[in-house]
Amino acid sequence: MKLHELAPPEGAKKDRKRVGRGNGSGHGTYSGRGSKGQKARAGGNVNPRFEGGQIPMVLRLPYKRGFKNIFRQEVHIVNLEELNRFESGSEVTPELLASAGLIRNTKLQVKLLGSGELAKPLAIKVHRWSESAQQKVEAAGGTLERLTA
Repeated sequence: MKLHELAPPEGAKKDRKRVGRGNGSGHGTYSGRGSKGQKARAGGNVNPRFEGGQIPMVLRLPYKRGFKNIFRQEVHIVNLEELNRFESGSEVTPELLASAGLIRNTKLQVKLLGSGELAKPLAIKVHRWSESAQQKVEAAGGTLERLTA
């Protein structure tokens, strides 16, 4: 195969529509624009949200956008590095976390994330934890216990 033998597949290339070249072409007189009106003029394109002067749909809808997820579960996030303030071997519960000021509400679930390092073994009782947090707690010699909500 040589460069001069390359050709696009049949039907891949179309000639452009030549408008305003006489009525015999099928695109004469009004050149496919119909008669008069904004769209018939040069530069006469209409904003897609324009509704002829009527208040546009986007302005008729309520101001607030998006939605509220009714299944959302709020949880308190606690990072591993924040648990280093407790004494070695102590039992960490949501009540202890609240008294230390790490969480505000003991009624919400607590999730332990693996950010930072844990330097001492702790017995941690929380509702959820990440995989990295579990690995780091076990590596430090601590234990994790799941609380039910």
